[in-house]
Amino acid sequence: MKKEEKIIIFDTTLRDGEQAPGASMNQREKLEVALALERLGVDIIEAGFPVISKGDFESVEMVAKKVKHSTVAGLARSIKKDIDAAGEALKSAKRGRIHVFLATSKIHLEHKLRKSPDEIVQMAVDAVKAARQWTDDVEFSPEDASRSEKTFLYRVLEAVIKAGARTVNIPDTVGYAMPEQYGKLITDIRNNVPNIDKAIISVHCHNDLGLAVANSLAAVKCGARQVECTINGIGERAGNAAMEEIVMAIRTRSDYFGVSTGINTPEICRVSRLVSKYTGFVIAPNKSIVGGNAFRHESGIHQDGVLKEPTTYEIIRPEDVGFTGTGLVLGKHSGRAALKARLKHLGIELSDAELLRAFGRFKDLCDKKKEVFDEDLVAIVEDEVQEVKDVWTLDSLIVTSGTKIPPDVRMTLRSSGKVFQQQATGDGPIDACYVAIDTVTGMRGKLLNYSIQSVTEGQDAMGEVRVRVNFDGQKIMGIGASTDVIEASVKAYLNAVNKACIAAASKKTKGKAIDFGLQP
Repeated sequence: MKKEEKIIIFDTTLRDGEQAPGASMNQREKLEVALALERLGVDIIEAGFPVISKGDFESVEMVAKKVKHSTVAGLARSIKKDIDAAGEALKSAKRGRIHVFLATSKIHLEHKLRKSPDEIVQMAVDAVKAARQWTDDVEFSPEDASRSEKTFLYRVLEAVIKAGARTVNIPDTVGYAMPEQYGKLITDIRNNVPNIDKAIISVHCHNDLGLAVANSLAAVKCGARQVECTINGIGERAGNAAMEEIVMAIRTRSDYFGVSTGINTPEICRVSRLVSKYTGFVIAPNKSIVGGNAFRHESGIHQDGVLKEPTTYEIIRPEDVGFTGTGLVLGKHSGRAALKARLKHLGIELSDAELLRAFGRFKDLCDKKKEVFDEDLVAIVEDEVQEVKDVWTLDSLIVTSGTKIPPDVRMTLRSSGKVFQQQATGDGPIDACYVAIDTVTGMRGKLLNYSIQSVTEGQDAMGEVRVRVNFDGQKIMGIGASTDVIEASVKAYLNAVNKACIAAASKKTKGKAIDFGLQP
């Protein structure tokens, strides 16, 4: 069996990725990302652009000192001061690379550089030779290559390879190319640059037309053996090719590409979350590979298929990219198979008749809320199947509060035919109510989350309050509705208290919430 060729993964999250407006990271964050990329198995980490600032120089220098297994690269224009700055920053690197670039498209030559073709060739050659004074590992990028005149591009590539460039990168700088067109460019370079066999062809694609990954993969198919990309596809304008998508496309369709990468794919989700955290760029739920919905199934047909055989609707195993948690999202599109599987996971076994009744109530609940938690399922089972009644009910409530008046609550609760009265104060009227309930019931809950929303229109709208309360490590959701916000808040908390009382008495279920996100 023929051994697969390896695709070199060149990550530029810390350089091109950080150039995205608002994505800058401090030195500590950059180092943490760099070490995470090393654990991921990235071949080359482009740590920054050393000449642009003291901070960037120090960041590249720091990464160069700490990273031991990946090659660390620094970017430089084809100017001696840039190259020297990169060389100085990379001096302590176990493996260092200087990446020099110079525009070659007609539009850049005429309007930005204002240089002749001969001058550009000489500048490129001089830059490569200067970089070779610092390291044998030099990469050259003809900026805007996809819009450059091909014969001139061939000339530049031949010259820089002769000068000592080991890697030649073909950037689609403004995301202009189409996949077929870009793939043909790589083929043409292989066929028309006489010494191309002495260098690795790399590609660097931008996502202005949403084709960065498609163009990169087309180039791989046509002979490119290094791909430059970023975590989550972050970068200038619309971003770069997303590393996770390229790596998993190559892995999943190895039958088509016939190549492989050295990426430790179970680390993908963790690195993705880390980059999202430090850049502040939220990952879209429908983002391929790392999005919150990437491995979630709500359709009943899909859920039934996945429960029987995951490959019916999953071409990638969630664990292969580090996704942990349930992929079954219980919502209005879910079927009985998914509900039964989730209840079984909670330790609840129902007869067919009980499941049918619970499923009807479940569907009604799905029409009212987007997220269905385990405690909601427990409540359905208890209310509809086991016919459990409330342990505590609200009998009366009097609240006094104002801008200069300490909140005062007088509450009456009922349980097992008995009446319990309690007066309490707190930081606010709702807090005072919860203090009173804790005192009467003895449950001592810790409020984790509180939210309110209108369920009807108009000034007399019905308000629905949702609370999540921790009772001795058990997180329970409570819901209450009323045209009075405070009354709705009390009902919601009592709803949680009642669920906790029932759960404590039966000890048949554990009201933990379904994991709706990725756990890195």
